[in-house]
Amino acid sequence: MEINSEVSISLEQDAAAVRNAVAAARAGLVERELIAELVALCAVAGEHLLVIGAPGTAKSEAVRRVAGSLGGSYFEYLLGRFTEPNEVFGPVDLRRLRDGVVEIETAGMLPEADVAFLDEVFLGSTAILNTLLGILNERVFRRGRTAVASPLRVCVGAANTLPDDPALAAFADRFLARLFVEPVPDARLEELLEAGWRLPDVVREEPANLMDAVDRLATAARRCEMSSVQPLIGTAIRRLRAAGIHLSDRRAVRVQRLVAAAAVLDGRRSASAADLWVLPLIVPTADTQAVAREVLVDLVEKAGNQSLAYAAEEFSRGAQARAGRLAETGRALLDELDDTPPDRDLRLRAEATLREIDAWFATTDLTEPLRSVRTSLAAAVSA
Repeated sequence: MEINSEVSISLEQDAAAVRNAVAAARAGLVERELIAELVALCAVAGEHLLVIGAPGTAKSEAVRRVAGSLGGSYFEYLLGRFTEPNEVFGPVDLRRLRDGVVEIETAGMLPEADVAFLDEVFLGSTAILNTLLGILNERVFRRGRTAVASPLRVCVGAANTLPDDPALAAFADRFLARLFVEPVPDARLEELLEAGWRLPDVVREEPANLMDAVDRLATAARRCEMSSVQPLIGTAIRRLRAAGIHLSDRRAVRVQRLVAAAAVLDGRRSASAADLWVLPLIVPTADTQAVAREVLVDLVEKAGNQSLAYAAEEFSRGAQARAGRLAETGRALLDELDDTPPDRDLRLRAEATLREIDAWFATTDLTEPLRSVRTSLAAAVSA
């Protein structure tokens, strides 16, 4: 029992460390919190994320931030029609080439990255995409005499639209999770402008390298107890297929990795219905994801995740997930109110959070954490 207790404490500590890193990465992001959270989810699941959205929607900024918060090595590149493989994987070692041996110098390139971001990923040449497949699937880079085990936890691919070419669609299928982003809505434009204006002045401390914590969580996810949710996942897949949403057997099986990762990031070693909010992520298009949320509404209504509060709320649209996100937002505001005298901006944010809580929840429906946060916020604002 003592060993199990120590293991549980370690899991909770690792989950808390990643949660804090994600919260730091989210700070100042407007409508892009989901990207930061899903990068962490996919890193623990050992899967890859595809982000589809128009240019200038802060896709790279969000990935860069969460990679910086997690530590480890990071690789980022904008692919084009004429990008050469050596720009992504590394140049040929000229000294070895003189001896007739083709070896690649991979230092600082994608094969040695812990987190990678490839913008306009579908513009890569056939040579780049074929080589990339080996890294995505097997975590091994092979070219010439070079065979390097890659430490890659997650690769984030970004594009403006999904490809029509069947060959590229098959490549896109290697990204299990998909997120579709839109420009920031009109109601949050002032918030966007303020955050963007402050961004150059933000001073960030050198982050700790949390890749060991990510790896321990990944190991826990592979050992996660799934028996109680597998019938629910089966029901969900049947409903999605009945709604005309094609999901391959591979995607149906691998979604369990996302469910398990969500559970351990919530500090648990057994998956539950609270983790099923990840199911719409494996649906291929924005339109079919909207359909998926409708047909799965009763399965995901109890979703929630203390580490990934924004994502759990967005993909479940459930009251429990919303309460968790509002409680987290309120606690962050209370920390700021404790640290600094309440200026006009901070007071307005606190009042806006109180209004959102009251708009969504009757007093009798508040969870205990949210009730406590609301009481403290109301007292701070009135003072």
